[in-house]
Amino acid sequence: MPDSGYTRAKQPEQVRRALLDHAAAIALDHGVSGVTVQAVAAAAGVTKGGLFHHFGSKQALIEGLFADLLARVDAEIDNNIEQDPRPRGRFTRAYVNAVFTGKAFGFATPWAALSMVVVTDPSLRRLWNDWIKARLKRHRATDSAPDLHVVRLAADGAWLSYVTTGQTRMSADLRAVHDRLIAQTYRRA
Repeated sequence: MPDSGYTRAKQPEQVRRALLDHAAAIALDHGVSGVTVQAVAAAAGVTKGGLFHHFGSKQALIEGLFADLLARVDAEIDNNIEQDPRPRGRFTRAYVNAVFTGKAFGFATPWAALSMVVVTDPSLRRLWNDWIKARLKRHRATDSAPDLHVVRLAADGAWLSYVTTGQTRMSADLRAVHDRLIAQTYRRA
């Protein structure tokens, strides 16, 4: 077992973080099917029992990874919102930027691997639905207009197209779509 660089008994949060980080890296490289208990435990330098101490099952690990990625997306979106001086469409612009160029949610992230599973996994779908509903409720005053909803849906479609075609970086065409969607958020319907 590799030297993990931390004392597991005294630093459980670091162990948990290492498990999530390694699970994310494996998902990015090999898809969700590559996220096995053995692979994650070995990569994090812990036993399978150590992994099960933090996550009671592989499903709990995947749900933990998904929740962790949503927290990162939240932080990234909040940061973008704070920097945006125009209230109308602020969340939608942050969402579109997160989808296209974000570090947590963007095209070349573990999110790409997990997103396809969201469609088929009820618990992950529930986590996603709860997250987006809470976000839309929080930003109802600035982002409830139907035209902004269309922009978010178009961003989701562009993202799905990108992920399913196996592209490795954003093309000029996709950059143009991004720019057009952002421009749409400044127009009143």
